[in-house]
Amino acid sequence: MAELEQAMKALVDFMQAHQQWAIPIVFAVAFAECVAILSWLIPATMFFTTFGAVAGASGLNLVPLALAASFGAGSGFWVSYWAGLLLGPRVHDYWPFKKNPQLLDRGHAFFEKWGIASILIGHFFGPLRAVIAIVAGIVAMPSWQFQLANWLASFAWGFGLLYGVGRISEFLAR
Repeated sequence: MAELEQAMKALVDFMQAHQQWAIPIVFAVAFAECVAILSWLIPATMFFTTFGAVAGASGLNLVPLALAASFGAGSGFWVSYWAGLLLGPRVHDYWPFKKNPQLLDRGHAFFEKWGIASILIGHFFGPLRAVIAIVAGIVAMPSWQFQLANWLASFAWGFGLLYGVGRISEFLAR
């Protein structure tokens, strides 16, 4: 965990020194965090909390950064949804779901219980974030419902996490 924290600190330091890279990096991290499978490999919540705090305290404009996080998250969920539509139940045949079928089963049960709200909730809970969009695609949730919930949740997540932490840090730095 210490190595991961050091890597996140190095990335935050780089972005602070090279602000022109902040928006594309924030987009890429949010995208990867919201794509099924990649979500397990990218510690975006820690990244956005740390970067939001540093960005706010250093006076960076938080709105473009929060927009980048929001668009990255929404795009990542969209790719996962599309993969679920394309592959359907065959998703079970691929890693990591082949070795851990309970991941999709739990995601499917959650989706069946909560419907469109599962997309909204899924953005805010790591284990669910990794599977809920692909499940929505597998069950062929209507695209307009998925996209509405996805983009609302993506903007709430991006602004809530990055902008919210940044504003708190900005306030505390005064």
